[in-house]
Amino acid sequence: MTKRYVALGSSMAAGPGIRPRAKGAPFGSGRSARNYAHLVAQRLNLDLVDVTFSGATTAHVLADRQRGAPPQIDALDGSEELVTITIGGNDVGYVPFLMAAALPAPARLLPPIGNLLNRDAREQALGQVGDSLRAVGAVVRRRSPNARVMFVDYLTMLPPDGQAAPPLSKADAELGRHVAARMEELTAAAAQATGCEIVRAGHASREHHAWSDDPWTVGAALPLPWRAAPFHPNAAGMRAVAELILGRS
Repeated sequence: MTKRYVALGSSMAAGPGIRPRAKGAPFGSGRSARNYAHLVAQRLNLDLVDVTFSGATTAHVLADRQRGAPPQIDALDGSEELVTITIGGNDVGYVPFLMAAALPAPARLLPPIGNLLNRDAREQALGQVGDSLRAVGAVVRRRSPNARVMFVDYLTMLPPDGQAAPPLSKADAELGRHVAARMEELTAAAAQATGCEIVRAGHASREHHAWSDDPWTVGAALPLPWRAAPFHPNAAGMRAVAELILGRS
């Protein structure tokens, strides 16, 4: 009997723009047939239930519907052998912040853009997401008591301090690195607190940021239908994350 694998998460797990689109994926989910969950399932011959969805927050995992899709947690029936979770960035506005930071300077005058770029707003969100991540881990562990549950953190997108990331300003890049670093810490802490495993995609991809010669993510760019979405994993990044998960199997 084929073992069951459920993938939970946001666009960082879904893989928007990476072709081909997953069969039967809801409109707007951005779910790719070459995201890390699909690659892992193919290699391990698992029965994959992929409910990752672009724009998802921890609330969409636990309780809220998203564009008509039920809460992601509803995909768990207790028979899972493996559950992966990549979530939390939308709770803190990580990718929206990066997208706002890449806009021309006049756009900063618009209140919604200014709020995305506001450090205090990002800090406030970071102060709340840890509890939400722990809630996700606890509920998944309770719903799938026999599964291996892996939190998979986000691939590194920004270059290290001292290296430019045009068109982002130095200050915006620094704040982006801070948000990413805190998300890594909070995700690892949630995994430890709830008896889950942590797959450190961020650590593994430090030299593969979006401005590197061998990027695993896409940086500031126009969203085009034939390539991965800006500030998201590319196909190489998804393959790399899949290998990290497979290395723990």
